[in-house]
Amino acid sequence: MLLKNLLEHIGIEPGRLHFSWISSAEATKFVEVAKTVWEEVRALGPAKYLIKKRAEVA
Repeated sequence: MLLKNLLEHIGIEPGRLHFSWISSAEATKFVEVAKTVWEEVRALGPAKYLIKKRAEVA
């Protein structure tokens, strides 16, 4: 996918982006997908590239 390749190029891990088609009638599927995504992103830990560095005080 083009978007995943672009995000990986700028330093965002591909595991942080998920696509899934879920109908509004598929509440169970939504819960399963949300839980899976949450577990995968949590396992990756904080996004090192997106964390702001603290300003050093002289």
